[in-house]
Amino acid sequence: MGAGSWGTAFAKIMADAGSDVSLWARRESVVEAVNATRRNPDYFPDIDLPEGITATADPAEALAGARIVVLAVPSQTLSDNLAAWTERIDPDATVVSLMKGIELGTLRRMSEVVSDVSGIATERIAVVSGPNLAREIAQEQPTASVVACPDHERAVELQNAVTTSYFRPYSSTDVIGCELGGATKNVIALAYGMASGMGMGDNTKATLITRGLAEATRLGVNLGADPATFAGLAGLGDLVATCSSPLSRNHTFGKQLGLGKSLEEAAEVTKQTAEGVKSCRSIRDLSRKAGVEMPICETVEKVCYEGLDPREAVVALMTRETKPESEELRSKHEQ
Repeated sequence: MGAGSWGTAFAKIMADAGSDVSLWARRESVVEAVNATRRNPDYFPDIDLPEGITATADPAEALAGARIVVLAVPSQTLSDNLAAWTERIDPDATVVSLMKGIELGTLRRMSEVVSDVSGIATERIAVVSGPNLAREIAQEQPTASVVACPDHERAVELQNAVTTSYFRPYSSTDVIGCELGGATKNVIALAYGMASGMGMGDNTKATLITRGLAEATRLGVNLGADPATFAGLAGLGDLVATCSSPLSRNHTFGKQLGLGKSLEEAAEVTKQTAEGVKSCRSIRDLSRKAGVEMPICETVEKVCYEGLDPREAVVALMTRETKPESEELRSKHEQ
């Protein structure tokens, strides 16, 4: 459900793994192009899609009889879309979230939105997260990912449905860790992009990745995640890919901010607003609600919405009170 870059790439994965896939697209022009030319002109005009994919603009047609329902719409539109789709979803289907965000206002993770809006049991809701840049996957460059679901048997079923020669999924039950790793890395990638735009070097970038990972881990553990998740594909793996790749919307958007562009100017250059820009406020609010310190995410929000100059942001981060690196020593220090 969603024919953007990641939705289209994931449809390709499932078709290549042997499934018949119905791809819902909002625009009829995309539907016609996919069915007639085997290509998505808006995202992958140069990549052939498998014959196993059939596109439709009718949600009821797309959902009819589906055993696995994959949600791939912008995170802040999920609630409205799902309200219109729920009655069409098979009562035993596995519902999969590809979104990496936190809902503004409610501070719900995407699986929580799915459960709350649709009434679908959490045991039927899975998430996919990892270093998954859509274009590279559509080009069949090898990558791995994490398929997480509270019901491990469903996770394994989904794992088997998306295993191909170029996409290797690992199963997990840590939905919270996968979702928070995926949402937080978008904000850290904005900071990384800003550093790139300001011409900063690898020491700075490595610092942002490692301290950003520490922030994501602190938040996740506080909210019930397994800390080991953040050292894996859905944590460090996704963070490195999103921070460092020019294919990453968040990296590219952050770089424009680092070059001195405003939010509006950066959106004009990149032709879209990055997920991290939408999520940085909700991540900030979620961390404050949980009582977790996340200075990089806080600073990114100030750059995006409070007019803080990126260069001043660097100074603010570097002149914070010095603290121990380990969480155990940090707790003793704060006591």
